[in-house]
Amino acid sequence: MKTSLSRKFFVVFNYIFLALLAILCIMPIWHVLCIALSENRFAVSGQVGLWPKGFTLDAFAYLSQKPGFFESFIVSVKRVVLGSTLNMVMCIITAYPLSKSNDKIHFRTVYTWYFAITMFIGGGLIPTYFVISKIGIIDSMLALILPGALSFWNCTMMLNFFRGVPGELEDAASIDGCGHIRMLIKIYLPLSKACLATVLLFTIVGHWNSWFDGLIYMNSPKNYPLQTYLMNVVNSVATVNKEVLTEAEREILANVDEKTIRMAQIFLGALPIMCVYPFLQKYFVKGLVVGSVKG
Repeated sequence: MKTSLSRKFFVVFNYIFLALLAILCIMPIWHVLCIALSENRFAVSGQVGLWPKGFTLDAFAYLSQKPGFFESFIVSVKRVVLGSTLNMVMCIITAYPLSKSNDKIHFRTVYTWYFAITMFIGGGLIPTYFVISKIGIIDSMLALILPGALSFWNCTMMLNFFRGVPGELEDAASIDGCGHIRMLIKIYLPLSKACLATVLLFTIVGHWNSWFDGLIYMNSPKNYPLQTYLMNVVNSVATVNKEVLTEAEREILANVDEKTIRMAQIFLGALPIMCVYPFLQKYFVKGLVVGSVKG
């Protein structure tokens, strides 16, 4: 087919517009990286733009040479893997029965409101801490993943998505002798990849960026997740006693300050999520597959 001139113009304009939009999305994180790679005198005076000035890796070296950096990184990775797995399992097994009608599950509305009320009413920080303390999981990984094991907001998204699955598929599977567990695994989950990817990404980001619960539930610094550890590092830069530092550490601190350390922290905190996101983004644009339903 012959392409018209207007069509060619539209395609070129579309590519240029999307390229500029992508650059605008990348520029903030690139600017953060440039500040982290610049000497403190340029960063503090606001002279760093889209290219580092006085290129140095001292900010990242300062973070990586701290004794607990890699320990905290491993704690965060464990938290993301275990916490996300638990969150997804709890969300799926809660959303599936609640997506059924009242004639299939009795008191479904009561159960739904029972979970929904937790979105608006909470026990508060001190009662929550007492509960975590009394069940004996302070200073353990369970303190980071159990309190938020079920997010009803994510559960609501998945619940509504399950409700959109055509009833004809469930009826056909029931006639063939398919039980609820097999129906969930073989029918609902494959058709809900877009929703699962979205909820999984929200869960991963939530676990990776969380720092406050690590601060209040962890007594030992070696059990801090990465964000809690980095927060403490940034807060300690201004109060560090240089007299007890080694010569190498003094040389590093000569070229960094709180701003460059903070920018390095932001970049390190966002880097794993930026690596995970491209693998999940493709599912966001996929709708529900209903091609197997025959009239």
